[in-house]
Amino acid sequence: MRTLRLLLALTLACGTSATNEPPAPSPTPSPDPAAEATPTDEPAARPTPTAPTEPSPTVPAATEDQAALFARSVNAFGLDLWKHVGPGNQTISPASVAIALDMTFAGARGETADQMARVLHVEGDRDAFHAAAGGMLVRWSAASDDLTLAIANRLFGHEGFAFEAPFLALTSERYGAPLERVDFSAPEPARQHINGWVAQRTNDRIRDLIPPRGIDDQTRMVLTNAIYLLAKWEVPFESRATRPATFHVNGTEARQVPTMHATGTRRFAQVDGVRVLELPYRAGGLSMLFVLPDARDGLSAVESRLDASTLARWAAAMTPQHTQVALPKFRVAPETTFALADALKALGMPLAFERGAADFTAMANPTNPADRLSISQVFHKAFVDVNEEGTEAAAATAVAMMRAGGMPMAPQAQFVADHPFLFFLRDTSSGAVLFVGRVVEPIAGTD
Repeated sequence: MRTLRLLLALTLACGTSATNEPPAPSPTPSPDPAAEATPTDEPAARPTPTAPTEPSPTVPAATEDQAALFARSVNAFGLDLWKHVGPGNQTISPASVAIALDMTFAGARGETADQMARVLHVEGDRDAFHAAAGGMLVRWSAASDDLTLAIANRLFGHEGFAFEAPFLALTSERYGAPLERVDFSAPEPARQHINGWVAQRTNDRIRDLIPPRGIDDQTRMVLTNAIYLLAKWEVPFESRATRPATFHVNGTEARQVPTMHATGTRRFAQVDGVRVLELPYRAGGLSMLFVLPDARDGLSAVESRLDASTLARWAAAMTPQHTQVALPKFRVAPETTFALADALKALGMPLAFERGAADFTAMANPTNPADRLSISQVFHKAFVDVNEEGTEAAAATAVAMMRAGGMPMAPQAQFVADHPFLFFLRDTSSGAVLFVGRVVEPIAGTD
C-alpha cells in the first residue's frame, strides 16, 4: 500500500547582537500563490515562477481575550512538550511548534482533530481559535531600531497533488501561509530548498532543520513556521561589568564563566523554592523571565512540577525590587534537530501519525484512500543567545504529511545565577511563551 507523508517544520529565531542583520526580504510575490518553485539548492531543470511571498494574515490584531486564549493554549501545550525534552542545555519554541501544529489541525477531522485539540489545548470554536492565532501573528509583527520580530509561515505542497481550497484559504488568511509547489519526487533538492527557506527566515541561525532522509518521495506537504527575533534589553548590561564568576555546572562542578553584573530595579520574586527575575526588552512588549532554584541541584525537581499555571503564578508573584543580578552569558544551540513524533504521540495524538487511519481530509481529500495524508514527523530546532545587549534566538519546526496507505524579601534582592536555571522568552501582555530553555553549562556565543 502506498503512503503519503505530511511533515511539519517550525522555525523561530531571536537575537540582540548589534551586528546581526534582519532576514532578507521575501522574493517578489508570484501572482499565483500556488505557483510551482524549483528548489534553489540544485540547478533548475526549467524556468519556474518566483516563489510566493508570505502575506500578512487578513485578520485584525488579537484582542486581549483572543491573546489570552492563544497564550493559554501555547503555554499549556509547550510546557507539556517540555517534559519530553532531553537533559543538558536545551531550548524549544512553544509558539513555533504550536503554530505549525495549529495549521495542521486546521486540516484534521473526526477523532484525529479531537486528539489534536486536546493535546494543543484548543478551547471553544475552531474558527475562533484560528482567528485568535492569526491575530497574535499580527500583534507580533513588529520592527524598529530596538526590535525585529518577523514571523513567516509557508506550505510546501507536492506538484500536482490537490489540496482542499478551504484549507488553503484558512492557512493563507489566518496564518499568512502561501502554498509553494515543490517536487517531492526528488526529495533531496526539495529538502535543501525548504532548509534554505528556514535559514533565510532565521538569519542563518537554523540550518538543516529537516535532516537527511527526513522527507521522501511519498511526502506531499511540509508545513513550516519561522520566527526571527532580535531584541535589545530595556537596560543593557555594561560590558565592563562582565567578568569571570563561578558557575556550578550540572549543579556540582565549579567552573569560571563570563558573567554579566548589574544592580537596579527589576521585577523579582522568591516563591516555591525558586527565585524569579524578569528582564524586559526595549520594545515589543517582550521580556525574558529567569527561574533559578534555591537549591544548587534543584532544577530537576523544579521542572517536574512546572506547568502553565505554575509559571503564571511565579510571574504574578514578581514585584519591582532593587536587585543585584549576576547572569552568565550563554548560547543554547543544539546541533541536532528534535524529532517530536514520539513525544506528540505520548501526549495523546497518536492517530495523526497512523497511516491509513489519520483523517486530514479537510487538508486533502483524494478519492483513493491510499492517497490520504498522515503526519510522518515533526522536526524542530531552536537557538538562543543572551549577552550584554539582549537576546538572539531562533527555532524551526516542520510537520511532514505522508499519504497512508511567596516569601518575605530582603531589602535588596539577589539573583545570582551560579547554578542551572530555566529561561522563558514571553509576551508580557498575554504571557505567551515564545521560547523556553534550560542552561546547565553556560557557553557564551562567539559570533
